[in-house]
Amino acid sequence: QVQLVESGGGLVQPGGSLRLSCAASGFTVSSAIMTWYRQAPGKERELVARITSIGGTTNYADSVKGRFTISRDNAKNTVYLQMYSLNFEDTAVYYCNAVRSWSTFWGQGTQVTVSS
Repeated sequence: QVQLVESGGGLVQPGGSLRLSCAASGFTVSSAIMTWYRQAPGKERELVARITSIGGTTNYADSVKGRFTISRDNAKNTVYLQMYSLNFEDTAVYYCNAVRSWSTFWGQGTQVTVSS
C-alpha cells in the first residue's frame, strides 16, 4: 500500500526556515518523480519543487528558486523540502506528490504559516 506522510510544517517568522519531510512507503522514492506542491487559501495548488527519478534532476517554481531545496534520502525513503528566507507568500498547505508507473499519489499535507 502506497503512503506518503508529510511532516515538519509549523509557524515561522518571516526570514525563518523549515524543513519538510515526506516519508514514503509501498514504493521507493528513487523510482518515482517526487514533487512538492502547495496551496494557499483561495488559490490553486501550485508546483513548488520536483526531483526526477532518474538522475535526480531538480526544478523549482520561480518564486522559490534560491530559497528552497528539494532532496531525497534513498536510505530513509524520504524526500525533503528545505525552505529558507520564508515570507508571508509561502504560507500554504504543502503536499507531497509521487508519480510512478502512471499512478499518482498524494500525502495529506502539512501546514506552513509564516507570520510575525
